[in-house]
Amino acid sequence: MKASSLLSLILAVALVIVCGRMAFSGKSSADDKAQADTAVNVALDNIMTRASVRSYTAQEVPDSLVTLLLKAGMAAPSAKDMRPWRFVAVTDKDQLTALSKANPYAAPVAKAPLVIVVCGDMRKAMEGEGRDNWILDTSAASENILLAAHALGLGAVWTGVYPVKKRVDAVSRVLELPQEVVPLCAIAIGYPDGKVTPKDKWDEDNVSYDAYDE
Repeated sequence: MKASSLLSLILAVALVIVCGRMAFSGKSSADDKAQADTAVNVALDNIMTRASVRSYTAQEVPDSLVTLLLKAGMAAPSAKDMRPWRFVAVTDKDQLTALSKANPYAAPVAKAPLVIVVCGDMRKAMEGEGRDNWILDTSAASENILLAAHALGLGAVWTGVYPVKKRVDAVSRVLELPQEVVPLCAIAIGYPDGKVTPKDKWDEDNVSYDAYDE
């Protein structure tokens, strides 16, 4: 892991601590401001330089990093704090192959040393019109995992499962998921086999201010 590669979640917490200390003391030193600026820059750089990585070395992802990735996922925001997520971490080669066959667009899954399948647990989902908020919550958790992987020097790519019923059914069979647990996506993770250049996706034409305009 590179010295400059820190878990974005930890950086955000560190930034809050630094700013809190500055406010508590009633003054801000040049060192405090420099530390806060560094934390902000590293966190934003981690977001801006993340890219989908589809090819990995044979090196396994240590259990300690798997735990960090899962913790990052569970740190995501959740409507009414329902946390309707369930994560299935897969490292078994046969299971990885079966998962890749369950989704025609998930070839990287077969070659990855680790796949985290992010699911929604309907037993923990909201009732009524807010039920589909599980999709938002698990999507936020998935993005956290992607950013955490990048911060840890890993590469990752999100392969969609839900809402295509055929994929949902196939992945559910492989993982033996109960009916109430719905797979949203499968995130392939590993050490990058080569360099991937991130895309600049900024497009001001996709932005309106105060109200929609063409």
